[in-house]
Amino acid sequence: MTCSACANRIERKLNKLEGVSAVVNYATERAVLSGPADGLDERVVQAVRAAGYDATVVDRDADPDDTSHPDRLAPLRRRIALGAVTTVPLGSLTIILALVPELRFPGWEWLAVALATPTVLWGAWPFHRATLRNLRHGSFSMDTLVSLGVVSAYLWSVLAIVLGSDEPGYWLGYGVTPEGADAIYLEVATAVTTFLLTGRYVEARSRRAAGDVLGALNQLAATTVRVVRDGVESVEPVSALARGDEFAVRPGETIAADGVVTAGASGVDTSMMTGEPAPAEVAAGDRVLGGTIALSGRLVVRAERVGAGTQLAQMATMAEQAQARKARVQTLVDRVVAVFVPVALGIAVLTLAGWLLAGGGVRDAFNAAVSVLIIACPCAMGLATPTALMVGVGRAGQLGIVIKGPAALESSGAIDTVVLDKTGTLTTGEMQVVGVHACGSDTEEVLRIAAAVEQHSEHPIGRAVVHRWGAEPLPGADDFTALGGLGARARVGGRDVLVGNRALMEREQVSLSPADDWVAAAAEAGRTLVLVAADGRLVGGFELADTLKDSAAGAVARLKGLGLRTVLLTGDAPAAAEQVGAAIGVDEVVAGVLPTEKVAHVERLQSGGRRVAMVGDGINDAAALATAGLGLAVVSGTDIAMKSADMILVRPSLGVVPDAIALARRTLGTIRGNLVWAFAYNVAAIPLAAFGLLNPLIAGLAMSLSSLFVVGNSLRLRGYDPARAGLRTR
Repeated sequence: MTCSACANRIERKLNKLEGVSAVVNYATERAVLSGPADGLDERVVQAVRAAGYDATVVDRDADPDDTSHPDRLAPLRRRIALGAVTTVPLGSLTIILALVPELRFPGWEWLAVALATPTVLWGAWPFHRATLRNLRHGSFSMDTLVSLGVVSAYLWSVLAIVLGSDEPGYWLGYGVTPEGADAIYLEVATAVTTFLLTGRYVEARSRRAAGDVLGALNQLAATTVRVVRDGVESVEPVSALARGDEFAVRPGETIAADGVVTAGASGVDTSMMTGEPAPAEVAAGDRVLGGTIALSGRLVVRAERVGAGTQLAQMATMAEQAQARKARVQTLVDRVVAVFVPVALGIAVLTLAGWLLAGGGVRDAFNAAVSVLIIACPCAMGLATPTALMVGVGRAGQLGIVIKGPAALESSGAIDTVVLDKTGTLTTGEMQVVGVHACGSDTEEVLRIAAAVEQHSEHPIGRAVVHRWGAEPLPGADDFTALGGLGARARVGGRDVLVGNRALMEREQVSLSPADDWVAAAAEAGRTLVLVAADGRLVGGFELADTLKDSAAGAVARLKGLGLRTVLLTGDAPAAAEQVGAAIGVDEVVAGVLPTEKVAHVERLQSGGRRVAMVGDGINDAAALATAGLGLAVVSGTDIAMKSADMILVRPSLGVVPDAIALARRTLGTIRGNLVWAFAYNVAAIPLAAFGLLNPLIAGLAMSLSSLFVVGNSLRLRGYDPARAGLRTR
């Protein structure tokens, strides 16, 4: 496919099949279909081939790193290199020798033809091939004008050389060119080809950067599983696991399916699914999700949902469907060209016929018709988007922003609501001690004995307690024991010290009454509570929380300054979420949201007329990032979140979020300005060419100047600075 018009043509062809509903994604080169399974694959492939394209069935069990897509960039690079190598000397040769007869040598015209022929035939072949395919199916595209303009300029040049002419050349405004200047069209043919191949190369790079969200999600799933049968473990492919089977998970291994723990206890890293930094402590009777990782103990799990039924697989499906829905939006260029191309072709034919009927000579008639094709050749239209995108993407990279393609720019101009994930996006993603309490002793002593116990623990909560103590020496701890799902105990200075959760204290019959007030307050605030007991008596405790990034409040304020509504969307408890929302000043807080529910909340906002941007970092955000009109993933995020997003935010400060939106809007504005100029130029210049007021030489020059204007306008983005625009805060 060479443009989104191709995707639409294939989509219309597929939707004509009985019982089939199809959405074709131009960026990912995939079609998502529904219909009767019997013979569907064969019918679809045949329909795509009948439309002049090709297709293969996606093998979801294949290695996600493998791809059947051919390399689009290498052939384009070779064609661009050929065009550059031939256009530069050809331009010098034709211009100098055509205008200064004294410097000509025998056969100079054929040397020019020899230089131009490889670029016109092989370099421009993608345009010729697309034109032939379009003509077979009775349609036109921008490739049609490019191909006809290049071929016409080339053939007329060769014809002029063969026939020769004793007449002067063309009027330049100050005189006429010498005889034989007709051959100067050859440079126009090669220059147009090289310009537009460069634009297509930029587009192809943007499309390849889109990534495959499905493949990245599949990489998260376990590939093997320790199935337990009659008490014996055997390692088997995960596809062998069935609902109701029991399987073992050792520390550090990925849980293979959604299920219920039947034996064992462990901390489980759920951050890739829930976004929460604190490991979940699970024991017999607790549910676990496939794709999460056991940390500290062996688990035996009974599988309840396997394969495509797991929550991870469901998120993959949602993300792919969401990306397909995005591809339905037509770009402005395609809408303009859909009308412009056939009109321009019609004008060229009418120009030729009109001059002949009016008694003009064949040469004058053909000159005018070729001038129309050259002046109408949409070089500026073809460059309008990729050049602005290339410069905008380059400037964005300097500001710590990776923009994946034009879809992100189009979306940024329309959004009015920004949905923000909390954990890892607005917060650091690491647990920190935010409060120390003591019952009958000083807080320093509570911290000292707790850190002495936790210095032997690898648990994130234990590391947070030790980090709060600092670098001062700690007393030794004897008989250290990790209590899975509860905490730890050890002897410190002859005292039996317990550090753990409320369940541990209740099991050891430690009274919590001295701490009722701050225990209740911590629970209401949604903070993680760690209690400390010595010799059977509660001596204090800690409150831990995932702390906000320093730049969070400023970023939210700037988003509001851009006229955007802000929404905090998190799986946290309502109390904790409201506290964070109030601290950063968001307009709305939505708490207690499961990963699969995030998509539903984004869709709810969209169904209410909101145009939504989503900012996140976790795998649990992947489907929501793809569903939103604009997805932004922070660099600390997982690989899958980045592949689902339209923009990747590299700079650590959250100020990069409003910077990204503002720069995207500016780039989109530049693209629109380029398109307006390119279209206005063609509308104004085509009548001049049709009436013979622009000969092909001047038409080619005007076309080049139009392209230079578009490129120059795009280059202005290199100097864009959010600080000067009043958008950045430090």
